[in-house]
Amino acid sequence: MDVLSDTLAVPDGRLYYELRGEGPLIALIGAPMDADAFAPLADLLARDHQVLTADPRGVKRSVLHDPGRDSSPESRADDLAALIAHVGTGPAAALGSSGGAVTALAFAQRHPSSATTVVAHEPPLTELLPDREEQRRQTAALVAAAASGDRLGAWRLFFAQANIGMPEELLVEWFGGEPEPQAARDERYWFAHELPATVGWTPDAARLREGGARIVPGIGAESTGQLCERTATALGELLRAEPVRFPGDHTGFVDHPEEFAARLRDVLSLG
Repeated sequence: MDVLSDTLAVPDGRLYYELRGEGPLIALIGAPMDADAFAPLADLLARDHQVLTADPRGVKRSVLHDPGRDSSPESRADDLAALIAHVGTGPAAALGSSGGAVTALAFAQRHPSSATTVVAHEPPLTELLPDREEQRRQTAALVAAAASGDRLGAWRLFFAQANIGMPEELLVEWFGGEPEPQAARDERYWFAHELPATVGWTPDAARLREGGARIVPGIGAESTGQLCERTATALGELLRAEPVRFPGDHTGFVDHPEEFAARLRDVLSLG
């Protein structure tokens, strides 16, 4: 699969993006996941779509002039709109996953003429939950742990809040040491500058309903009982939109790209 990679200058930095294929434009959006995480899914979709992927601002190859600048859903939504305008083949469908799903919702809300269908796969919209105050407390605790240098403790709190069972030996194996320098910078940036604004964002139901884009909440088939099943369900209730189940769990598009691509095509064709 031929991949065009380039960068786009924005007022406060430079965004890295990739393009594959030809056909209707679809953007695959992560936060903090970068373009590389979506590559297998993008290759599959590029058989009949033009596929846009990118590193979110402040992560990996998308560099900000001020590395300490916060990354909000609104700023990432504006980045996506700028990329779509630059590519020149919009409007676009969008699949956002996790924090990227929050980006995609903010994109549909702020740039409705640029969006057709938005699939919001497991957005961590904890402000929609009845126990939002407890969720705020847990988020503050894990952010504080990361800021203190307790990497393992921060990730332990993260998975506990997400209600994703993670054996202690795996936690120690994956997060007990220091990652490579770039990964370490990206991780610190996520905890300090991206995660708080992402989970603290609340969608405007009226603007989303009136904006013209079809909004489809997505939930992993294996995510039963997890935090993002609750938040995606709450989004569906807010928008009166029935959530769609996708293969796998929170990272189903990584673990099951072929099945995920087939399900996504089904969802897009129903629009």
